[in-house]
Amino acid sequence: MKPRLFSADPKASYLAAQAEIDAAVARVLASGTYIHGPELAAFERELAAYLGARDAAGVANGTDALELALRALGVGAGDKVATVANTVTATVAAIVATGAQPVFVEVEAQTMLMDAARLAERFAAADGASIKAVIPVHLYGLPCDLAAIVGVARRHGAKVIEDCAQAHGSTFGGRKVGTFGDLAAFSFYPTKNLGALGDAGAIVGNDAALLDRVRALRQYGWHTRYVSDEHGRNSRLDEIQAAILRVRLGRLDRENAHRARLAAAYLTGLAGEPLELPIVPSARSHTWHQFVVRTPQREALKVYLEGEGIHCGVLYPVPVHQQTAYRQEVSLPETERACREVLSLPLHPGVTEADVARVCAAVRAWRV
Repeated sequence: MKPRLFSADPKASYLAAQAEIDAAVARVLASGTYIHGPELAAFERELAAYLGARDAAGVANGTDALELALRALGVGAGDKVATVANTVTATVAAIVATGAQPVFVEVEAQTMLMDAARLAERFAAADGASIKAVIPVHLYGLPCDLAAIVGVARRHGAKVIEDCAQAHGSTFGGRKVGTFGDLAAFSFYPTKNLGALGDAGAIVGNDAALLDRVRALRQYGWHTRYVSDEHGRNSRLDEIQAAILRVRLGRLDRENAHRARLAAAYLTGLAGEPLELPIVPSARSHTWHQFVVRTPQREALKVYLEGEGIHCGVLYPVPVHQQTAYRQEVSLPETERACREVLSLPLHPGVTEADVARVCAAVRAWRV
């Protein structure tokens, strides 16, 4: 029996760097410092340097990163935040947690990323003046059209927070994502290209005052210990996760290169099949957090592949504007089509080119 393949496998990321990770964890355990110590400080410096940003602040998870970034920028009750609906619920949950209201923007048909022209239309609508921030989501590892989106936002005086949860190391115009907006939010959930072995996140930016405010908000609004200057929360990235992330950050480029080789093999192996394959517009680099194909027969293909021991993911099956918690009556046909059609094929550090060949052969043999 052939071994089962999965679209994501957090254990594979651990096994790829097991000795280094075990040593890093042992170092923290022996240190006696487990919260806000030297590992976090070092990771924040190293992450900012890797991205080409001025500073970074670790937080408990990617959802907190988005919420605290919004709060640091002054977004709150009565404001609106523009984003997309073909994203994980966390993006919208963070907006609602600030008291703001999400405004859903249609996506481009080919990239499934925020359409800058449609964003401009939302600003031009009757309620457009209430849009105080824009959150473009770099989905699957492909950057949004940052030049166009940031340009639209700036013309209307809105802040930009990049959602980089799936785009660690991706670039736009040769510059890493996470450095274009006012702030950027990263998730280090275990399945990410840069993943911890638990929850973790970070906020990145070039404004020292904003990052200082983030650091206060992540720990009860303290600037002086035990004295809250404003309402904050407990959102801390612990020393063990920071140490693990330092190891994985040092491996990120080579692991992204491995993902790129697998993606190239998929593109070759699936050429000519009745699937819509991912595209990479010029001036953008894709880090292939997911290799996503599209077909109106998504469920049939998924069931067939599962019968072959190939377990695929669906990111994401229901657009956020159609979910009970965040339902809105808004016309987003391209978003809805994407959510009906997307399927993530296996791609992670544990996948080999032989595995890709096996998946491609199974897809070629598929009959609806």
